[in-house]
Amino acid sequence: MTREDAFLQFLLRMGDNTLILGHRVSEWCGHSPILEEDIALANTALDMIGQTQLWLGLAGEVQGTGKSADDLAFLRDAWDFRNVLLVEVPNGDFGRTLMRQFLFDAWHTIMLGRLIKSSDKRVAEIAEKASKEAAYHLERSGDTVVGLGDGTEESHARMQEALDYLWPYVGEMFASDEVDAEMVAAGIAPDPASLREEYDALVGRVLAEATLTVPEGRFAHKGGRSGRMHTEHLGHLLAQMQWLQRAYPGCEW
Repeated sequence: MTREDAFLQFLLRMGDNTLILGHRVSEWCGHSPILEEDIALANTALDMIGQTQLWLGLAGEVQGTGKSADDLAFLRDAWDFRNVLLVEVPNGDFGRTLMRQFLFDAWHTIMLGRLIKSSDKRVAEIAEKASKEAAYHLERSGDTVVGLGDGTEESHARMQEALDYLWPYVGEMFASDEVDAEMVAAGIAPDPASLREEYDALVGRVLAEATLTVPEGRFAHKGGRSGRMHTEHLGHLLAQMQWLQRAYPGCEW
């Protein structure tokens, strides 16, 4: 694998994570438990889609075949996506949605903080812009996890159930491969494994305040980062997300 190929894969990973989670979160629009949450989740989704445009836009430039961010978002098949499996897990109830958001936000803020120091100026600029939004996302999702976890008996039980269900997906965010090795060698991005200690400390503090118990073991579903496999959920999600572009290719309004 050349460094340019690895760079492209890295950019797709970053963009696909925010694209897929942004779409998942947008599914709550009009369905949230209260209006304030409806607006907050819609804004979170918009932030992540905006970040996707930056990551996939740069990926299109690096690829050099004239593809835009829209092309990469709407005209690839499920096996070409490089997101971690955590972000494609269906919303479930409100508690699972917010727990998924928190577990991703914690990783995202740490990763973006490292990428601000990237040797690639374009990556550093995207990371600096995205980090401000991600910090707010983390503050909000963390506060909600604490509020629900340390809330009523039912809300606590639901949040613990959400954590138990989602925790096995966390390990994939820290798995390293040849793409990561190339990015580390070039000074573009950190080794994902190097983020784990800081992540565990951050997540551990919040979950302790939420009176939630971290499941034992560091399980790691092998998923989409390297194109190995995806859950069946991604195909269903892409069918919703891409149908207009595929039905009317190239149309503009």
